[in-house]
Amino acid sequence: MKHTFATFLGHCSRILLGLVFLFSGFVKAVDPLGTVYKIEDYLKAFGGFFTDLLPLATAAAFVLIAAEFVLGVCLFLNVRTQWTAWLSLLFYLIMTPLTLYIALANPVSDCGCFGDAIVLTNWQTFWKNVVLLLLVIVLLCTKRYIRPRWRWYAECGIAVISLAAVIGWMVWTLYHLPVIDFRPYKVGNNLVELMEYPEDAPRDEYKVTLVYSREGVEKEFSLSDYPKGDSTWTFVRQESQLVKKGYEPPIHDLEIMNRDYEDITYDILESEAPVVLVIMYDLDKADKVCDAELSSLQAMCEERGTSFYILTGSGSDRIDAFVSKEGMYSLETAVCSCDPVTLKTIVRANPGVMVIQNGIVKAKYNLRATPAQEVVESLNL
Repeated sequence: MKHTFATFLGHCSRILLGLVFLFSGFVKAVDPLGTVYKIEDYLKAFGGFFTDLLPLATAAAFVLIAAEFVLGVCLFLNVRTQWTAWLSLLFYLIMTPLTLYIALANPVSDCGCFGDAIVLTNWQTFWKNVVLLLLVIVLLCTKRYIRPRWRWYAECGIAVISLAAVIGWMVWTLYHLPVIDFRPYKVGNNLVELMEYPEDAPRDEYKVTLVYSREGVEKEFSLSDYPKGDSTWTFVRQESQLVKKGYEPPIHDLEIMNRDYEDITYDILESEAPVVLVIMYDLDKADKVCDAELSSLQAMCEERGTSFYILTGSGSDRIDAFVSKEGMYSLETAVCSCDPVTLKTIVRANPGVMVIQNGIVKAKYNLRATPAQEVVESLNL
């Protein structure tokens, strides 16, 4: 009876851990660039030596995603459980203290452990890892009761196939776009509706403190008891502390400015005709191979009378350098500014293309994988 319970407990721990690893690896593999961006955010937030590691962010993302996915497959299918249990322990012995530090220091608002599919706070991530670490310990204590299921060559085959599959899938996604889009800018979404603030939605609540001084001594007051009209007190400063977070629309940071610093966000979103937006969050990092396609796309849109804009997070000096390149001068008036983080969220490509009509996302493309002619023809512009 004791061995039966231990076996049951071991298998439950193995399957649960396997499902978590599988899910975590899968949602990241669907959108590997999202994991790259998250790792870059952490490296920038840590600063110092870590910023020198930014070129390794893509490799680190691939290793992390592949490790989680293959571990998940092996645990779920009972492949080399004796080994995968120890590897799982090593994984969580690294991740648990790391996520504790992240929860305390809060360098980035969410860890990205489940990509954009499920967004957890840093503290939620830490406690999730504590629970999973306990599951790993249970698995280690009961693994001797779990009998091998596969022959060695079958186990090798499962591991190799799962590794090849997840790496191949990530490479394909990098050159195209995520098949499953967990972000608010996915095809079919109405961006205007996602930017609206319901009338009955709760607002942010702040504690406001007013600091006054008298005879060189500072004192804090609330809005209800500050020395209004008392000339013996001198106002020093006002401090605001968020005590309760209110409702935040799914899209709250989309603002498009043209070269004259005019906000044209709603001009684009409310257009009844299709609008073609080329997303280039960083002009220096954009794929130069796409320059010709970019010019062709702009020319074809102009020929059909279709509005065409380039959205970038680069500064004005980089924009001037970009449009001064041979064949790019005609794009000068089309270049607009937008927050680079927002642009990375809109489309996982640099350059990417998003088509909007009446505020609805009609299509998204990676310009590296889709020629300009195909983009225009598929939209029937």
